[in-house]
Amino acid sequence: MKIHFIGIGGIGISGLAQYMQYKGHEVTGSDIKDTLITQKLRTLGIKVTVPHTSEAITDQDLVVHSAIISPSNPEVMAAKEKGIEVLARREALLKILDDRKVYAVAGAHGKSTTTAILTAIMNGSAIIGAESKAFGSNVRYDAQTDVMLFEADESDGSFINSNPHCSIVINAEPEHMEYYDYNYELFYDSYRTFINSAPSRVLNAEDPFLATLIGTVDAHWLYPSKDISNIEYILINNEPHTRFVFRDLGSFDVWGFGKHIALDASLAILAAHESMDIDEIRKNLLTFKGIKKRFDIVGFEDDRVIIDDYGHHPTEIKATFESVKEYALLKGFDKITAIWQPHKYSRTIDNLDEFIKCFDGAAELIILPVWSAGEATREIDFEEKFKQYNLTMADKITRANNTITVIKDNKNLETLNKGLIIGFGAGDITYQIRGTA
Repeated sequence: MKIHFIGIGGIGISGLAQYMQYKGHEVTGSDIKDTLITQKLRTLGIKVTVPHTSEAITDQDLVVHSAIISPSNPEVMAAKEKGIEVLARREALLKILDDRKVYAVAGAHGKSTTTAILTAIMNGSAIIGAESKAFGSNVRYDAQTDVMLFEADESDGSFINSNPHCSIVINAEPEHMEYYDYNYELFYDSYRTFINSAPSRVLNAEDPFLATLIGTVDAHWLYPSKDISNIEYILINNEPHTRFVFRDLGSFDVWGFGKHIALDASLAILAAHESMDIDEIRKNLLTFKGIKKRFDIVGFEDDRVIIDDYGHHPTEIKATFESVKEYALLKGFDKITAIWQPHKYSRTIDNLDEFIKCFDGAAELIILPVWSAGEATREIDFEEKFKQYNLTMADKITRANNTITVIKDNKNLETLNKGLIIGFGAGDITYQIRGTA
């Protein structure tokens, strides 16, 4: 087939596009601007046009678009005028994954990490919502098996169309509630549908919602407080690792720091143990090297380390920040500087009280302007709300070598070149802190 993907610069759509190209389809795409993702897609032989234009629609058999693309998009309109089938991503999944044995990972937090851990343990194709550092991509293609290791997204309800053989749910904390019209019953019903559509299930029994399903859903239930023990944080080749004992299966080492990493790994172990020997799982787990933008060490000197983290919800940030404190302790750093770029006004306002608690232990908190993600500007008094911290309000940061400069009103406020420096956010802070902005 000839397939065109609108919004191909997004991590989710780009993953589907790459996978369909690997399967032998002729793939094209478009987006509103060039990014590192669109540039990479071109190196893979995918023609990407910028910006959206009706001329990109020629003789394709199918057009797939991301959730944020409107019906008035010129390419959507051109495709419909030509009689070409047009599907949103969530609808397209039914076609793309219909012949796969899908291990689908869902949850508000940790699904990229858990999916990437699964790709380290198991053979199979994979589509992840982040780049696995083990193979330098968010997509892996394996023609030798029908297994698909898939990060299933609840943000647009598309996870219910992922054709799961095994539903793996880390947590079901309400997130992206604007999609569900702030209807909690509709949100949880979507999780029920996702879980019940799979013949095999791996579920976190200590998540408040998932716990309500115990006794009614046949699953491999993980009880983290009982099943995971003897957690310790160690450095292997200067890289952070969590060592833990899982049930009576022995000790495991996994890249990253934190109880949440042990939980993610344990869910992946349970899913893989359905078809794999535990000693092979233990060995393969060591090949996991983390994922880009999750506790991603992007600068390292004897007296400083710079970390980029995608965390943009308070639960994520709090868990990562606990790991940061452990890492700083092991490295002997006595100063932690947190740089936060709030993501979306709606998320920031809805969770403001929890965000205020996230950065306890930071010697300094630097807050950048909200990354709006297309939302209208709303007033938030960060200086008042976060006054308990040693707070700096800034416009941006820049990086030269392993030194961060903090800028406000086009003036250099300070230089960060000591201790542990971590940036949080899902906007362009990742490029600022890496020096590629």
